Amino acid sequence: MTRLVEAHPPPEGAPTPRRARPPRTGAGHRRAAALLLALAAAAAPAQPLPEDRLAADLREEVRRIDVTVKDMYGREETRSIALTLFRPPGPGPFPLAVFSHGRGPNERRAEQGRQRFETQARWLVAKGFAVVVPTRVGYGDTYGEFDPEDSGPCSAKRYEPMARAASDQVLAALAHARAQPDIDATRWIKLGVSVGGLTTLAVASRNPPGLVAAINVAGGSGGDPDGRPGNPCGPASLERLWRTQAATAPAPTLWLYWTHDRYWGEQVPRRWAEAWKEGGGRIEFQHLGPWPVPASGATAATAATAAAPPRPVDGHDGLGADMDRWVPLAEAFLARAGFTQSGLVPRPPASGFARVDEIDKVPVTAQRREQFYRAFLQAPVPRAFVIAPNGAVSWASGDWALGRALGRCQWRDGQRCRPYAVDNDVVWTP
Repeated sequence: MTRLVEAHPPPEGAPTPRRARPPRTGAGHRRAAALLLALAAAAAPAQPLPEDRLAADLREEVRRIDVTVKDMYGREETRSIALTLFRPPGPGPFPLAVFSHGRGPNERRAEQGRQRFETQARWLVAKGFAVVVPTRVGYGDTYGEFDPEDSGPCSAKRYEPMARAASDQVLAALAHARAQPDIDATRWIKLGVSVGGLTTLAVASRNPPGLVAAINVAGGSGGDPDGRPGNPCGPASLERLWRTQAATAPAPTLWLYWTHDRYWGEQVPRRWAEAWKEGGGRIEFQHLGPWPVPASGATAATAATAAAPPRPVDGHDGLGADMDRWVPLAEAFLARAGFTQSGLVPRPPASGFARVDEIDKVPVTAQRREQFYRAFLQAPVPRAFVIAPNGAVSWASGDWALGRALGRCQWRDGQRCRPYAVDNDVVWTP
């Protein structure tokens, strides 16, 4: 399970459209809808939905493929799922990275929409990877009464069928990627968060050709951060599964967990990691503490929500909230697998162009200076403010600030944006 659904707002505060929840239908309507989806899949790449945001600078593309999956009760269905693809510039061929999403609560799985993980995809694309993100059956536009990742009640969890169903879909996405002339799947990596981490380990256990490394981010299943914080359902069942799967998983794995994870707690991931090691799996286990909290500053958004009850900080959100710390660990791990090109965003040195508080020196319109640069100055460090060639701007504060600011600035039309200020330094050069 995971709360995280990665979504970037458009630059300059433009509103992000909301998705409508698809209606539930009867069996006849479901069969007709499945047939229509299968016919549409033959014309891949599919046209994106009007509300979908495509990152032009990442050459983002949406396709559909058919997958056949079976649930824990033996019911088998064929459905059409969305694949989101990101690519570096140039003709390729590019090594492949496949990323798997987590599992939200039942009432939220339709609202998860097409999965993108754009910020993490930007890191991988910067490393030279083509990135494929499948949105599995039971999520987004395939949400409904058929749920191949149902693992049963809390008292009798069965995790093997869900792991099989999820990994079947990854292998289908892999087969599609292998057929693309600009993707080289002879050396590829697998990543995933929460149930996507469970999916990653299931894929590794099936030892598909070309898999050279796998990264499990806060992987697991059965968590309930509100009803059973730190006490997931059936942890011993998953421990047994991972001990068995490790025996057939030769690829090295990196496990990234946080000690304050409200889904799994601090000790359960350690037992899971030990089970993988006992089963013969190659594992590097990283257990991170709480991430740094900005010391000062406030934005209009934080001021507006200051009166709301604070939500407990949850280490389960580390994928998107602690990139400054986990990405260097992943960089080192992937370098040992032969992927040495860095995806880290370099911080330019101070240029001396202006003091950070000299608003009139910022080379954008007066309106953008007043509306956006002043907000940037009120934000705590780490923070970054970037400018596009056409004068559009974006800024971000907190974890991975420069990478997020650049991403928000560049996704709309692919323009290469430049940093103006990072933290308390102006880095701009005319």
